[in-house]
Amino acid sequence: MIAVVPVLPTWLDLGATAIFALSGALMAARLRQTLVTATFFAVVTGVGGGTIRDLMLDAPVFWLRDPWIAPMALATALLAWFTPRQWWERQILEWLDAAGLAMFSVLGTAKALSYGVAPVPAMVLGIISGCAGGIVRDMVAGVPSIIMRPELYVTAAALSAGLTATFAWAGLPNLAAWTIAAGAGFGLRLAAIVWNIKLPGYSRGKE
Repeated sequence: MIAVVPVLPTWLDLGATAIFALSGALMAARLRQTLVTATFFAVVTGVGGGTIRDLMLDAPVFWLRDPWIAPMALATALLAWFTPRQWWERQILEWLDAAGLAMFSVLGTAKALSYGVAPVPAMVLGIISGCAGGIVRDMVAGVPSIIMRPELYVTAAALSAGLTATFAWAGLPNLAAWTIAAGAGFGLRLAAIVWNIKLPGYSRGKE
Protein backbone atom coordinates (compact mmCIF):
# COMPACT_ATOMS: atom_id res chain seq x y z
CA MET A 1 0.00 0.00 0.00
CA ILE A 2 1.30 3.49 -0.86
CA ALA A 3 1.14 5.93 2.02
CA VAL A 4 -0.62 9.21 1.38
CA VAL A 5 1.64 12.08 2.40
CA PRO A 6 -0.15 15.12 3.84
CA VAL A 7 0.55 18.33 1.99
CA LEU A 8 1.44 21.42 3.98
CA PRO A 9 -0.39 24.64 3.09
CA THR A 10 1.39 26.40 0.22
CA TRP A 11 1.10 29.80 1.85
CA LEU A 12 3.38 28.68 4.69
CA ASP A 13 6.23 27.92 2.31
CA LEU A 14 5.48 31.13 0.42
CA GLY A 15 5.58 33.27 3.56
CA ALA A 16 8.76 31.74 4.95
CA THR A 17 10.48 32.00 1.57
CA ALA A 18 9.49 35.66 1.21
CA ILE A 19 11.00 36.54 4.57
CA PHE A 20 14.29 34.79 3.89
CA ALA A 21 14.41 36.17 0.33
CA LEU A 22 14.06 39.70 1.66
CA SER A 23 16.87 39.12 4.14
CA GLY A 24 19.09 37.94 1.28
CA ALA A 25 18.29 40.95 -0.88
CA LEU A 26 18.95 43.31 2.03
CA MET A 27 22.30 41.67 2.66
CA ALA A 28 23.28 42.41 -0.96
CA ALA A 29 22.03 45.99 -0.60
CA ARG A 30 24.10 46.52 2.54
CA LEU A 31 27.16 45.25 0.68
CA ARG A 32 26.47 47.76 -2.14
CA GLN A 33 25.98 45.02 -4.73
CA THR A 34 24.08 45.21 -8.01
CA LEU A 35 20.41 44.43 -8.58
CA VAL A 36 21.42 41.16 -10.22
CA THR A 37 23.37 40.16 -7.11
CA ALA A 38 20.49 41.19 -4.86
CA THR A 39 18.13 39.03 -6.91
CA PHE A 40 20.51 36.07 -6.74
CA PHE A 41 20.85 36.50 -2.97
CA ALA A 42 17.07 36.66 -2.59
CA VAL A 43 16.44 33.46 -4.54
CA VAL A 44 19.28 31.45 -2.99
CA THR A 45 18.46 32.54 0.54
CA GLY A 46 14.72 32.16 0.07
CA VAL A 47 14.70 28.62 -1.30
CA GLY A 48 17.93 27.23 0.19
CA GLY A 49 16.54 25.70 3.37
CA GLY A 50 13.38 24.36 1.76
CA THR A 51 15.34 22.82 -1.10
CA ILE A 52 17.63 20.91 1.26
CA ARG A 53 14.59 19.81 3.24
CA ASP A 54 12.82 18.42 0.19
CA LEU A 55 15.92 16.74 -1.23
CA MET A 56 16.60 14.98 2.06
CA LEU A 57 12.98 13.83 2.18
CA ASP A 58 13.15 12.69 -1.45
CA ALA A 59 10.15 14.96 -2.03
CA PRO A 60 9.37 17.22 -5.01
CA VAL A 61 11.32 20.45 -4.49
CA PHE A 62 8.68 22.94 -3.41
CA TRP A 63 9.67 25.94 -5.49
CA LEU A 64 9.88 23.93 -8.72
CA ARG A 65 6.25 22.87 -8.34
CA ASP A 66 4.78 26.14 -7.07
CA PRO A 67 4.51 28.84 -9.78
CA TRP A 68 4.51 31.66 -7.21
CA ILE A 69 7.66 30.97 -5.20
CA ALA A 70 10.33 32.13 -7.69
CA PRO A 71 8.40 35.25 -8.85
CA MET A 72 7.80 36.18 -5.22
CA ALA A 73 11.53 35.91 -4.44
CA LEU A 74 12.30 38.14 -7.42
CA ALA A 75 9.66 40.63 -6.29
CA THR A 76 11.20 40.87 -2.81
CA ALA A 77 14.56 41.68 -4.38
CA LEU A 78 12.95 44.53 -6.29
CA LEU A 79 11.22 45.68 -3.12
CA ALA A 80 14.49 45.85 -1.21
CA TRP A 81 16.26 47.55 -4.10
CA PHE A 82 13.77 50.29 -4.92
CA THR A 83 12.59 51.26 -1.44
CA PRO A 84 14.32 53.90 0.73
CA ARG A 85 17.31 52.61 2.64
CA GLN A 86 16.01 54.02 5.94
CA TRP A 87 13.17 51.49 5.83
CA TRP A 88 15.71 48.75 6.40
CA GLU A 89 18.07 50.34 8.91
CA ARG A 90 18.84 49.15 12.43
CA GLN A 91 18.30 45.43 13.05
CA ILE A 92 15.66 44.68 10.43
CA LEU A 93 17.91 42.17 8.64
CA GLU A 94 18.45 40.24 11.86
CA TRP A 95 14.73 40.32 12.66
CA LEU A 96 13.76 39.04 9.24
CA ASP A 97 16.37 36.32 9.50
CA ALA A 98 14.97 35.34 12.90
CA ALA A 99 11.46 35.08 11.47
CA GLY A 100 12.63 32.98 8.51
CA LEU A 101 14.67 30.78 10.83
CA ALA A 102 11.71 30.03 13.06
CA MET A 103 9.23 29.47 10.23
CA PHE A 104 11.46 27.13 8.21
CA SER A 105 12.40 25.18 11.35
CA VAL A 106 8.71 24.55 11.99
CA LEU A 107 7.96 23.75 8.35
CA GLY A 108 10.94 21.43 8.01
CA THR A 109 9.94 19.47 11.10
CA ALA A 110 6.26 19.34 10.18
CA LYS A 111 6.95 18.19 6.64
CA ALA A 112 9.39 15.52 7.84
CA LEU A 113 6.77 14.23 10.29
CA SER A 114 4.19 14.18 7.51
CA TYR A 115 6.54 11.92 5.52
CA GLY A 116 6.73 9.46 8.39
CA VAL A 117 10.13 10.53 9.74
CA ALA A 118 10.60 9.80 13.45
CA PRO A 119 10.37 12.83 15.80
CA VAL A 120 14.07 13.30 16.59
CA PRO A 121 15.31 13.03 12.97
CA ALA A 122 12.41 15.28 11.98
CA MET A 123 13.64 17.87 14.48
CA VAL A 124 17.17 17.63 13.05
CA LEU A 125 15.81 18.19 9.54
CA GLY A 126 13.81 21.13 10.82
CA ILE A 127 16.94 22.70 12.27
CA ILE A 128 18.85 22.15 9.03
CA SER A 129 16.09 23.62 6.88
CA GLY A 130 15.79 26.60 9.22
CA CYS A 131 19.49 27.41 9.33
CA ALA A 132 20.53 26.54 5.77
CA GLY A 133 19.13 29.66 4.09
CA GLY A 134 21.06 32.01 6.36
CA ILE A 135 24.22 29.92 6.09
CA VAL A 136 24.10 29.92 2.28
CA ARG A 137 23.46 33.67 2.26
CA ASP A 138 26.47 34.36 4.48
CA MET A 139 28.74 32.05 2.47
CA VAL A 140 27.79 33.70 -0.83
CA ALA A 141 28.22 37.14 0.73
CA GLY A 142 31.65 36.22 2.07
CA VAL A 143 30.79 37.21 5.64
CA PRO A 144 31.33 35.12 8.80
CA SER A 145 28.50 32.62 9.06
CA ILE A 146 26.07 33.08 11.91
CA ILE A 147 26.47 29.42 12.77
CA MET A 148 30.14 30.00 13.64
CA ARG A 149 29.30 32.66 16.19
CA PRO A 150 28.20 31.93 19.79
CA GLU A 151 24.81 33.63 19.39
CA LEU A 152 21.59 31.72 20.03
CA TYR A 153 20.80 30.81 16.43
CA VAL A 154 20.76 27.05 16.07
CA THR A 155 19.33 26.95 19.60
CA ALA A 156 16.35 29.04 18.48
CA ALA A 157 15.83 26.74 15.50
CA ALA A 158 16.01 23.73 17.82
CA LEU A 159 13.38 25.25 20.09
CA SER A 160 10.94 25.73 17.21
CA ALA A 161 11.66 22.27 15.80
CA GLY A 162 11.40 20.58 19.19
CA LEU A 163 8.10 22.23 20.04
CA THR A 164 6.69 21.33 16.63
CA ALA A 165 7.51 17.65 17.16
CA THR A 166 6.27 17.72 20.77
CA PHE A 167 2.97 19.36 19.88
CA ALA A 168 2.44 16.91 17.02
CA TRP A 169 3.00 14.01 19.42
CA ALA A 170 0.55 15.61 21.87
CA GLY A 171 -2.08 15.94 19.15
CA LEU A 172 -2.43 19.73 19.17
CA PRO A 173 -4.10 21.33 16.15
CA ASN A 174 -1.50 22.13 13.51
CA LEU A 175 -2.09 25.86 13.17
CA ALA A 176 -1.92 26.50 16.91
CA ALA A 177 1.09 24.22 17.34
CA TRP A 178 3.03 25.76 14.46
CA THR A 179 2.20 29.31 15.56
CA ILE A 180 3.39 28.71 19.12
CA ALA A 181 6.52 26.86 17.99
CA ALA A 182 7.49 29.55 15.48
CA GLY A 183 6.75 32.31 17.99
CA ALA A 184 8.93 30.66 20.63
CA GLY A 185 11.94 30.29 18.32
CA PHE A 186 11.48 33.81 16.97
CA GLY A 187 11.20 35.21 20.49
CA LEU A 188 14.36 33.43 21.66
CA ARG A 189 16.32 34.66 18.66
CA LEU A 190 15.10 38.23 19.20
CA ALA A 191 16.06 38.05 22.86
CA ALA A 192 19.54 36.92 21.83
CA ILE A 193 19.81 39.86 19.43
CA VAL A 194 18.49 42.49 21.85
CA TRP A 195 20.36 41.33 24.96
CA ASN A 196 23.39 39.82 23.23
CA ILE A 197 22.78 36.38 24.73
CA LYS A 198 25.47 33.90 23.77
CA LEU A 199 26.44 30.32 24.48
CA PRO A 200 29.76 29.71 26.23
CA GLY A 201 32.56 28.47 24.01
CA TYR A 202 34.67 25.40 24.64
CA SER A 203 37.23 26.23 27.33
CA ARG A 204 38.74 22.93 28.51
CA GLY A 205 42.40 22.13 28.00
CA LYS A 206 45.35 24.41 27.32
CA GLU A 207 44.90 27.94 26.06
